[in-house]
Amino acid sequence: MVAVGLVVCLDRHRDDRLEAAPHPGVDGRRGRCYLGAMESCRCEAIVLGVTDYRESDRLVTLFTGELGRVKGVARGAKRSMRRFGGALELFARIRAELVSGEGLSRVLGADVVSVFPGIRRDLVKIALAGYACELVELLVPEALPQPRLFRLLTAYLEQLDREASSPSDRRFFEVNLANILGYRPALEECGSCGAPLADCEHLFLGAPGSLLCERCRRGGRKLSAATVQLLRRALATGRFGAIRFSRQEAAEAGDFLDLLISAHLPRPLKSLAFLREMEAIGGTSEES
Repeated sequence: MVAVGLVVCLDRHRDDRLEAAPHPGVDGRRGRCYLGAMESCRCEAIVLGVTDYRESDRLVTLFTGELGRVKGVARGAKRSMRRFGGALELFARIRAELVSGEGLSRVLGADVVSVFPGIRRDLVKIALAGYACELVELLVPEALPQPRLFRLLTAYLEQLDREASSPSDRRFFEVNLANILGYRPALEECGSCGAPLADCEHLFLGAPGSLLCERCRRGGRKLSAATVQLLRRALATGRFGAIRFSRQEAAEAGDFLDLLISAHLPRPLKSLAFLREMEAIGGTSEES
């Protein structure tokens, strides 16, 4: 019950304003996106946010591969177990029936694909899942299909569900998220002089997403060549668990990726303080 309560607390920051923006739809017979039609479709989604609205409704933010990020209203969701059950929970994977049109989409019903029970039993995992969902909610524009990012987020939640929480998996998710969204970090050349970084033993933080060679450094934090090589490998593989950072390498990668991500956020992450608190209390498993 404590874990469930913390999920609710994590989600209270979600914006409950009604936004009047059209969303694309999906042709339910062909599974193709189209714009503007008032027709229902069914698609898989990750629940990014849920807010109680009026007496019995809920406002939800969903992330789908076909439609991208969608805001909608689920009428009677607090009362109708038949149409929604326990599907509208933060970071649940669901199969939703949507009607898109002017303004908010309508969520007609939803079935659970997975609530990721292994996450919900662990406070650190709850914090990491909430953090990943908030990143997607803030960085992904509405109504822009992102199938690669949907697969990445789903794979990360599945990894959290079945394996011990790991800073390596978090950094793997972050660097691939940045890459998919067009913020690929510059890991090959110095951000100032353009010199190749392959032969540098130590590198230094430059502008967000860039590194400096020792000759161009301006007092930035140091990264080892091993850390940068692991970041390159994380961009070259699509499988969680294939890359393992040591504790020091994870900290260095964190300095680099936190700077990169924060440069593109419209506001500070509200889930980050909770994540840091839970990691401090619970610790994380990582190679020495």
